Amino acid sequence: MTRALVVTGTDTGVGKTVFAAGLASLLGASYWKPVQAGLGEETDSETAARLGGLAAGRVMPEAYRLRTPASPHLAARIDGIAIEPERLAIPRLPGTLVIEGAGGLMVPLTSSLTYLDVFARWRAPAILCARTRLGTINHTLLSLDALRRRAVPVLGVAFIGEDEPETVAIIARMGRVRVLGRLPIIEPLGPEALRRGFGSAFGREAFEGAFGETPGNATPGGAARSALAP
Repeated sequence: MTRALVVTGTDTGVGKTVFAAGLASLLGASYWKPVQAGLGEETDSETAARLGGLAAGRVMPEAYRLRTPASPHLAARIDGIAIEPERLAIPRLPGTLVIEGAGGLMVPLTSSLTYLDVFARWRAPAILCARTRLGTINHTLLSLDALRRRAVPVLGVAFIGEDEPETVAIIARMGRVRVLGRLPIIEPLGPEALRRGFGSAFGREAFEGAFGETPGNATPGGAARSALAP
């Protein structure tokens, strides 16, 4: 049975692909991007393979490759493609699979289906990637609340950006969530630089428990609750 980890984010451009590449490399995992919108430049799968040093066999083919660089629901409509939820089942393969979403949780795949709907069906442990800059407290707490309201297990939050201890602390406290670590901005960014930077920011132990009880989603008594519940 596939051991899947979902990498999602508070919004677009937060650094999910870089994080997912580093995570797949660290764990010796495979990578999957279910829906790719925009084929004019390097795709997320190609970026993850390059930065993570992933062999071709460790990058699963996308369920949908859409030419138009837009929200998946719009890209599919422009391309004349109907996205079918049944094709978004987690691939079966041995070992661990890192799955990267697109944008934030509420990105629409169709006029009635969001990424959050898909994550709720999968019930795979989710890692929420968040920036450290201004505005991230609101976005991160709202995203945690949305995940937990749909009973998606939250492994923890991975921050990306400059060190902002107070921001990280308030999110951990108010969101009752585990902080997995912080990946600094890596420049220049390449496979070796990412391997070193990711290894310094996150140890394998940060992801222990991903396929059992997830500390970031636990409350007294073991029940999952909203991040903003009283």
